[in-house]
Amino acid sequence: MFSLSGQKALIVGIANAQSIAYGVAKALRTQGADLAVTYLNDRAEPHVRPLAEELGASLVLPLDVAEDAQLDAVFDRIAADWGKLDTLVHSIAYCPKDDLHGRVLDSSRTGFRTAMDISVHSFVRMVRKAEPLMAEGGTCMTVSFYGAEKVVDNYNIMGPVKAALESVTRYIAAELGPKGISVHALSPGPLRTRAATGIGHFDELLEDAARNAPTHHLATIEDVGAYAAFLASREAFNVTGSVHFIDGGQHIVG
Repeated sequence: MFSLSGQKALIVGIANAQSIAYGVAKALRTQGADLAVTYLNDRAEPHVRPLAEELGASLVLPLDVAEDAQLDAVFDRIAADWGKLDTLVHSIAYCPKDDLHGRVLDSSRTGFRTAMDISVHSFVRMVRKAEPLMAEGGTCMTVSFYGAEKVVDNYNIMGPVKAALESVTRYIAAELGPKGISVHALSPGPLRTRAATGIGHFDELLEDAARNAPTHHLATIEDVGAYAAFLASREAFNVTGSVHFIDGGQHIVG
């Protein structure tokens, strides 16, 4: 029903074949998009590069978003090789373990600041760099979770962090709408990704989600990818600024 042929997409956040970012990258590639894929560091590269090559990614680049020089290098390379960017996918989050597993009330200043910088402001920085490459419009996506708006046991500090991410999504969407750039937050139900398994009692969270969702099915990375591919298409040009739940309806039952 739609095609992404000729589009250029940057995918940030693939860690392995179970990553949400990988599901999105695979769907975008299936619909015809050309990909640039990043990996966090030398330790992550052996896990990410084979997946990127399997997807036929044109660019495979290192990116630690805490390092401004690396972020500059990624967008400089995209500008040099492609001269444009149609889709940006930001699927990264981080919080130091002690702060992640403790009460929000007990979070350290350093931990809170780190979580906000890596999980939220990195999206701001990426969209700012993508903006001049999207002269003909484009799509920017990040990944949130239901715990941004309701208290979810053991989600802890990431709840306020994802709430900030969703608010940033709305404000940037309003600012970039006149330029034809849409901004979205994808909000899947709990998925068994490497990052998510760092959350305490995560197996219980999965069981509760499957039991409570109207469909009684957990979301998959393929579900998220299919939705993201539509949002990246020209057919979705008039959709922006929303949190898109992909969770079997779990968000409607609490």
